[in-house]
Amino acid sequence: MNAEHVIDEPHAAGYTERMNKLRAGVLGANDGIVSVAATVVGVAGATANPAAILTAGAAALVGGALSMALGEYVSVSSQSDSHRALIAKEKQELEDMPEAELRELAEIYEGKGLSAATALRVAEELTEHDALAAHLDAELNIDEEDIVSPWNAAVASALAFTVGAVLPLLAILLPPEAWRIPVTFVAVLAALGLTGWLGAHLGGAPQKARAALRVVVGGALALAATFAVGSLLGVTGVV
Repeated sequence: MNAEHVIDEPHAAGYTERMNKLRAGVLGANDGIVSVAATVVGVAGATANPAAILTAGAAALVGGALSMALGEYVSVSSQSDSHRALIAKEKQELEDMPEAELRELAEIYEGKGLSAATALRVAEELTEHDALAAHLDAELNIDEEDIVSPWNAAVASALAFTVGAVLPLLAILLPPEAWRIPVTFVAVLAALGLTGWLGAHLGGAPQKARAALRVVVGGALALAATFAVGSLLGVTGVV
């Protein structure tokens, strides 16, 4: 087994943190593409004024990026706080009743199929090496050094949302007026297919093409709906 393979294993140090940032980044990019594309396409359906389209798109970009960052920060903070509370509880239990904790650890390994004597020996050796790490891994599947950072998740999500949002803005503003909507549809759906495939790849899903297709279909429906609403408002003279 080479070093590269070991680094890629799910239990390698820092894996949870890296996957958290990647997950937040992919979701942020996907949301940036869909939400801003839906906004600018809807506005473009109502008016051809590029200033109005740019204003709406920029507002959607800034508001969406801040919303994504806040949502990720709150969500990951709750998860991190929960993990820290569990770690503190385990530390206290090891200080207050080490013998009971040793028996508990041995029982866990015995429940996994080891003989009583072997399970006790494993528990003793792990306790001698790092009692807290042994209990966190066996009881809670937590690594004290691998708690996700809410700030990293928030920043990754906001940046990814912004990167994703720039695509529909450029697609709607750069082409001639007659080509704005078709170019935006093609660019957005292609980008959604890529983020859907990447999300499935990071999650280890076997059907990556199916996952990408779901995202593309959902994005197409969102664009069609907002364009229809914008066109209706423009035709009726509401805007």
